[in-house]
Amino acid sequence: MNFLGSVVLETERLVLRQFHRGDAHDMYHNWANSGHVTRFLTWPVHKTEADSGEILDVWVKDYENPKNFNWCIEWKENHQAIGSIGVVHMNEEIEAAEIGYCIGEEYWRKGIMTEALKAVMGFLFEKAGFNRVCARHDTNNPNSGRVMKAAGMQYEGTMRQAGKNNTGICDCALYAITKDLYVNSSSVMMSLSE
Repeated sequence: MNFLGSVVLETERLVLRQFHRGDAHDMYHNWANSGHVTRFLTWPVHKTEADSGEILDVWVKDYENPKNFNWCIEWKENHQAIGSIGVVHMNEEIEAAEIGYCIGEEYWRKGIMTEALKAVMGFLFEKAGFNRVCARHDTNNPNSGRVMKAAGMQYEGTMRQAGKNNTGICDCALYAITKDLYVNSSSVMMSLSE
């Protein structure tokens, strides 16, 4: 595997980049202060902009480790930080990564997270050398599963009472894609567009 860190990735509407301390205002106001956004996440709502700044201080320092894959989702239209996406668990032995993500409520249901997830999956398979990428969601949050499916992941099953988030212990639906499936689906999409 190639541990390249959180290099800049660009899509039609997004720039995926490293966070910096200056993102505290956007992070707090666009997603971290929202109980709707954090409902199915594992971290609490930020009470102040300073809370966002403190976590960003940690994240910025973590970029010193090339095994750290944690991107700020920047919306090109207004250059604001609107969410985050990154590898939350890694198993180097089987070259597997688990992705976690969140985005501000104003940006829900616009295909933005699917766009970001596809870009990260492409990077992890094509540049970083991963063989498996997965993600999971609380079964009470099916919209997150729709993002995973739209990005090309396949449903693998539901793990009963296997997670805990701000709502308590929960069932987790698992989605994944392997490199061979990713390459085959990319080849099909390329041939369809020709």
